[in-house]
Amino acid sequence: MVAKNLLYETPPYPVEQAIRRLGRNLRTARLRRNLTIEDVAEKIGTGPRAVSDAEKGKPSTGLAVYAALLWAYGLLEPMAALADPAQDEEGLSLELSSGRARARYREELDSDF
Repeated sequence: MVAKNLLYETPPYPVEQAIRRLGRNLRTARLRRNLTIEDVAEKIGTGPRAVSDAEKGKPSTGLAVYAALLWAYGLLEPMAALADPAQDEEGLSLELSSGRARARYREELDSDF
């Protein structure tokens, strides 16, 4: 039995709306450039269905497809600011109040037996 990913089926409403808005924006960008779905799919190295699904704002569409479409339209640069730690006011405040400098990384397992 395959487990269903509920995030793909029923994402939180704000998430669903943001993805749909992104899809509409990508479609507008493609149409303004007078490109077909097939043209863009070929440019980013995927099939037309992936592009169509992204434009419909389907949550199951991979982030790589959305990022590649942004790249294809010259709109990728703002993505670098997403989740920028310097802009995370709540995270910065929590970090300062807890005194925690950074997350700790686990040491790699030793392969000596």
